[in-house]
Amino acid sequence: HGVLHMEVSIAALTGAAILLMISRANISEILFNEVEWPTLLFFVGLFIIVGATVETGVIGMIADLVANLSGGSLTVAILLVLWVSAVASAIVDNIPFTATMLPIVGYLTQILPGAESMVLWWALSIGACYGGNGTLIGASANVVTAGLAERAGHCCSFNEFLKVGAPVMLVGVLLASIYILIVF
Repeated sequence: HGVLHMEVSIAALTGAAILLMISRANISEILFNEVEWPTLLFFVGLFIIVGATVETGVIGMIADLVANLSGGSLTVAILLVLWVSAVASAIVDNIPFTATMLPIVGYLTQILPGAESMVLWWALSIGACYGGNGTLIGASANVVTAGLAERAGHCCSFNEFLKVGAPVMLVGVLLASIYILIVF
């Protein structure tokens, strides 16, 4: 944070801690019953793994592979990032996929001519977003919605979701491909 000269995360955690202390809430009850520990620990583990892949050079090798597949062409790299992100995000949840791709796209922005603009970041974001719509497991919101629908008596199977989600994903990514190439 510019004014406080500290990381935004530190400022946020400090504020949250102060609010917890002055609220006189039962902190142990909140910590044990309200905090979504499995999700937090999942993300801690995910970022440790992503950090390890950066440190071991795996991320650099993957980015070099993408750069080589693109032949150094920013246009091809944009389409690769967009479509691979969409397909992969339909197969695995789009949040961990995006977290894994962040350092790869960051590296690509350094090695591909013209990639220093935001275009590859947009390709990742748009691809992961549309890809998450492709299958029931592509985005956490899909799983939550299917669970709520089932509780209300409206079952939505993986295949039923796929029949609607996959075409939406494909049309969305196709239109996004055209749009992103025109805009950038």
